[in-house]
Amino acid sequence: MSSVNSSRPPQAEVAAEVAAFIEHAQRLASQILGVPADTPLRPIHKVGVIGAGTMGSGITMNFLNVGVPVVLLEMKQDALDRGLATIRRNYENSMKKGKLTADEVEARMALIQPSLDHEPLRQVDLVIEAVFEDMSVKEKVFKALDEVVPPGAILASNTSYLDIDRIAGFTKRPQDVLGLHFFSPAHVMRLLEVVRGAKTAPDVLATSMALAKTIGKVAVVSGVCDGFIGNRMLARYGAAAQGLIHAGALPQQVDAALQAFGMAMGPFRMGDLAGLDIGWATRKRRAAEAGVPMRPIVADLLCEAGRFGQKTGAGWYRYEPGSREPLPDPVTEQLIADYRAAHGITPRAVSDEEVVQRCIYALVNEGARILEEGIAARASDIDLVYLYGYGFPKHRGGPMFYADTVGLAEVLRCLERFAAEPGADPSWQPAPLLRRLVSQGRGFHR
Repeated sequence: MSSVNSSRPPQAEVAAEVAAFIEHAQRLASQILGVPADTPLRPIHKVGVIGAGTMGSGITMNFLNVGVPVVLLEMKQDALDRGLATIRRNYENSMKKGKLTADEVEARMALIQPSLDHEPLRQVDLVIEAVFEDMSVKEKVFKALDEVVPPGAILASNTSYLDIDRIAGFTKRPQDVLGLHFFSPAHVMRLLEVVRGAKTAPDVLATSMALAKTIGKVAVVSGVCDGFIGNRMLARYGAAAQGLIHAGALPQQVDAALQAFGMAMGPFRMGDLAGLDIGWATRKRRAAEAGVPMRPIVADLLCEAGRFGQKTGAGWYRYEPGSREPLPDPVTEQLIADYRAAHGITPRAVSDEEVVQRCIYALVNEGARILEEGIAARASDIDLVYLYGYGFPKHRGGPMFYADTVGLAEVLRCLERFAAEPGADPSWQPAPLLRRLVSQGRGFHR
C-alpha cells in the first residue's frame, strides 16, 4: 500500500484531499445548528418573484427548471416584458446549444404567471423580493407582501447587504422572513446564502435549505451582518487591493497576481464587471450610517469621473466598444498618481507575493472574525461561499482551508507585520480567534 501511495504525484494527493474536503463541507453545510434534521418542511408548490430585472429573471429560472410555477411581478409592463424576454432568450440560447428542446422551452415559459398587481401572490407559498438595494424600497415591498401573501408563506429578500432583521420588522410575521441571497447570474451561479434572522422560524430555515438543494444550489446559512459572509469578506479583500494601489501597485499587476494564484478574476476586473458605482454607493451608505466621513480611496476618483466599469466603457480599465477585454488605461494611472500625490504617498515596488498575501489573508482574517461572531457556523461554510460564489480556486479548497495549508502561524506573522506599518488600517489587527488557534497549535478545520 505504501509503495502505491509513494508513487502518486503530490498534486494528485492534494487534489484528492481537497475533493474529499469539499464533499464533506457540503454535507456539513446542510446540518443547521439548532434545527433538528427531522424538522417538518413547509410545502412549496408555487413561488412569487418581485422584480423582473437581471436578478429576478435569473431567480425565476431556477424554479421553472424544476417545474415550479412562478408569479413574476413587476410594476410596469415594459419592465415585465423585458424580464420575460430575458428568460426566453436564455432558454433559447440553451436550445441552440442542444441542452433544451423547443417544447421544453415553451413548457418552462408556460410556468410563468406574469403580473402587474399583487393579487396572484395570494396563492404562493414562497415569495422572493429582488428589487433595488435600498431599505426604503424594501420596506414598501414587504409591507405590501404582508397584506396579501397567505399565512404560513415564506417571505424572502435577495438583498446582498441589508439587515434582514429590519426587513422582517416591516411585517407582522418576522418568523416567516429570511434572506435568500442568490448570486449573479442567478440561474448559473451555484451559491445561495440563506440568511437566518433573529426571529426566523426553524421550519422556514429547514424548508429553504431543502429547496436550495432541489434547485441545484450549494446553500450556506449565514447570520445577519452587513454583507453576510461573502460580501463582508469581499469588502476587506477589496480594501486590501485598494491599499496595494495606494502603495505602488497598478490594477493590472494586482489582477494578474491573483489570477496566477488561481482566482477566476482579479478584484479590479471584477469591480469593472459588477459596476464600481455599487461599491461607491455602499461606502457612502456605511459612512452615513456610522456618522463619519467616507475615507477617500482611488475608486472614488474613478466614480466621480463617471468611470463605473464596463457599462460606461471605462473603470479601472478601458474597454473598446463591444469588447469586454480590459485594457490598461493611462487615465487611471494618472488618477492613481494624483491620489498618491494628494496624500503624500511615495510609491514603492510591490511584489506579486505581497499582493497575494495581503488580499488572501485579509479574507482569512475577516473569516476568522465571522466565525467568532457566529455569523458562519463553521470554517468549511466560509470555504463553500468562496468556492461557489466568488471564484476562489477550487484546488486550494477555499480561503480558510488554504490558510490551514500555509499554516496559521505564518498567516498571523504576515498580519502582524501589516498591522505594525505606520498608518495601517485597524482591520489588519489579527482576529482573536486566529491568535487563539495559533497558540493552541490548531487550524480552522482541525
